[in-house]
Amino acid sequence: MKACEVNWESPTCLTGHVRSNVWVEQDVYFQMQFSRPMTRITALPLAATEKGQRMLVAFDLKKGEQLEVKIALSSATIDGACRNMQAELPGWDFEATKKKAEDVWSSYLDRIEVEGSDVEKTNFYTCFYHALIQPNNIADVDGAYRDANGNLAKAEDGTFYSTFSTWDTYRAAHPFYTLAVPEMVSPFVRSMISQAETQGHLPIWALWGKENYCMIANHSVPIIAEAYHKGFRDFDAERAFQAIKMTQTKSHKMKSDWETYMKYGYFPCDIIKMESVSGTLENVYDDYAAADMALLMGKKDDYKYFARRADFYKNLFDKSTNFMRPRLSTGEWKSPFNPSALAHAESDGGDYTEGNAWQYTWHVQHDVPGLIQLFGGSKPFIAKLDSFFTTKLNSTLCDVTGLIGQYAHGNEPSHHVAYLYALAGKPERTQELVREIIETQYLPKPEGLCGNDDCGQMSAWYMLSSMGFYPVDPVSARYVFGAPQLPQVTLHLPNGKTFTVKADGLSKENLYVDKIFLNGKRVKTNYINHSDIVRGGTLVFVMKGKK
Repeated sequence: MKACEVNWESPTCLTGHVRSNVWVEQDVYFQMQFSRPMTRITALPLAATEKGQRMLVAFDLKKGEQLEVKIALSSATIDGACRNMQAELPGWDFEATKKKAEDVWSSYLDRIEVEGSDVEKTNFYTCFYHALIQPNNIADVDGAYRDANGNLAKAEDGTFYSTFSTWDTYRAAHPFYTLAVPEMVSPFVRSMISQAETQGHLPIWALWGKENYCMIANHSVPIIAEAYHKGFRDFDAERAFQAIKMTQTKSHKMKSDWETYMKYGYFPCDIIKMESVSGTLENVYDDYAAADMALLMGKKDDYKYFARRADFYKNLFDKSTNFMRPRLSTGEWKSPFNPSALAHAESDGGDYTEGNAWQYTWHVQHDVPGLIQLFGGSKPFIAKLDSFFTTKLNSTLCDVTGLIGQYAHGNEPSHHVAYLYALAGKPERTQELVREIIETQYLPKPEGLCGNDDCGQMSAWYMLSSMGFYPVDPVSARYVFGAPQLPQVTLHLPNGKTFTVKADGLSKENLYVDKIFLNGKRVKTNYINHSDIVRGGTLVFVMKGKK
């Protein structure tokens, strides 16, 4: 904590301002109201690192009475906190307030109905709850908030969302939002655009309206491009694309040395000292997302520019080892090379982000056919995948957990990899792995997750995979088929529509998919389009056992 100021406005009202520096410098303004008046304050000594005041406060309570407290927060001003209190919680009816909160949560959680065991339902709805905790609207009731520079600002539509852990959530959480809470998608995008126009680039990891520069690349880009590809138009697409273009072409404070990137077609590990391989591969996906949105908007030159950059992943593939490998500015491969060696920029540097070469070799979400071609075809590609899931890894990093061989479900770069089997012609292996991951990495107890939920990403993986599909490439608006894990799931969509997923014959033994039908018609692709889901209908998986 950097500062703390408090003031008794009256015997029943305390206001204040706290400034802390945890990931970002946060200003929190508050009002506390008490149901009974304060009668005495005793000052207590501060510890060496404490700021503000420590108080022992006595209140006028008669026997049998309870002290109730209401707290309102603001990112903008103390007056804003007071206005928020008056608008959002003017009374003192605890039970009514509790009931209102329950009703709001039910209005969201009722959007998906699942059939299954109590354990399965507990897991699913816990995941749904986790996914909806964030992003957060940090604007006051009048739209006021403090922007990325700490200045007072007014949200253009009355809301400003933050807590964007984009490195995690672009993969499955934001795709899940497009299905479960589509009304939130455009407000999220508008907030991202506003922050970009303030700080000079889209949010990387936004907290309390500011940028903490945690993680690599800038995955607000695919979040916006995905929304546009899926038909969301309740935001200024031109402003959004200009924010994307600015983000992807103008170097900024952290991990965006575009001059070096364009000169070599990758981040050389002797110039970019940390996360050079991961940084290249993750930025390549953002370039692809920019190209996709440019194409849809008819921006041919921008499309060509970013589409060329989207192929830069090929520059780090070492055919002699079949790994994505750190490369020097001379074009030579960095040596010695241990594909199992884990790297974590915050602790020991390295060329990978919370992972290793085994995990990042698969980080080509937008061009799986191109990656398969680099391996020399589906057969060697599948053989490498087999090794990935069976080669033992001894992890000492807190982020690399939930291991199945080298696969680490406790961290996001691995999340799409099980679905690559389906795209390479071996869907039954995807189906086996989805069952194994769900049964071993998600348990209905406090320590039931194999890693940090990361703002809903772990939870979104579970929900989408339980429904039988997963967005390997979110921007494409396609979900790759896996295998459903619940007998039936019904999505309640806008305008009274429903989309129901049924798993006929699902059992412990029947974990494989025999046939898939969409509205009675046999599906012959290995994916379903977003548009097919939001139109409503019924998706039936006919399940079978192992031959």
